[in-house]
Amino acid sequence: MRWAVGALLGLSLSAMASQPPLRFVVADSWAMPMVQIERGRPTQGILYDMMLSLATQVGVPAQFHVLPRTRVQNAMEHGEVDVRCYAAQSWLPNLSGDYIWSIPLFFQRDLLISRQDQLPNTDPAHLPRQSIGTVLGYSYPTLQPLFDADRLWREDARNQEQVLDKLLAGRYRYSVSNQWTLDWFNQHLLPGQQLQAVAVLQEQQVGCYVRNDPHVPVQRILRTLLRMKMSGEIDDIIRLYTGASEPSPELKP
Repeated sequence: MRWAVGALLGLSLSAMASQPPLRFVVADSWAMPMVQIERGRPTQGILYDMMLSLATQVGVPAQFHVLPRTRVQNAMEHGEVDVRCYAAQSWLPNLSGDYIWSIPLFFQRDLLISRQDQLPNTDPAHLPRQSIGTVLGYSYPTLQPLFDADRLWREDARNQEQVLDKLLAGRYRYSVSNQWTLDWFNQHLLPGQQLQAVAVLQEQQVGCYVRNDPHVPVQRILRTLLRMKMSGEIDDIIRLYTGASEPSPELKP
């Protein structure tokens, strides 16, 4: 019996290996708990686990392409990758090409962050002129009018973790971060050193989109993502890394 189960598993793995890989794009600006990138390859994190599970359930190998944030959409348009996750349609108002979106899979909350020596509950519109820590290639609709008016300035770093490292070191007084990364970053700090959220900048649902190509099993991918969300698997992955399936409650003034 054990031999039979092993033979069936071997056949399954062999069949999967013979299929073209499902190519996921990974932005090198992501940080834990979204993804950990080591030597140019993702190794763990919410998005890595989800994408790996997706490919396994679709029945194809997973292949990860780590790219700078500014090259991600270009890679999709040129057919270098098949699936992009953790994106919102509002981030891509001029999206060209033929793509199909999944249902919303994650909840994104962008926060204005400071050290504890700054006042909580800060209105960005009332800040004096200064630099704000941001991620290269990311858009911040709430802050953009202030950038355009030269009232605030972007100070870009390559990824979200670097932004928070610079804030902690005092390179600037405020930065932007998503809720997951802030909570993960604070786990490694003493209570008196932890960074604080002082304003909610934006909240929205995000998901994945797939190139609508006959060589890509688009409908199988979308059905699998739906099943993963409805079954609670995605929330279980989030809980594994954050301890909760949803971000903490919104800040109150």
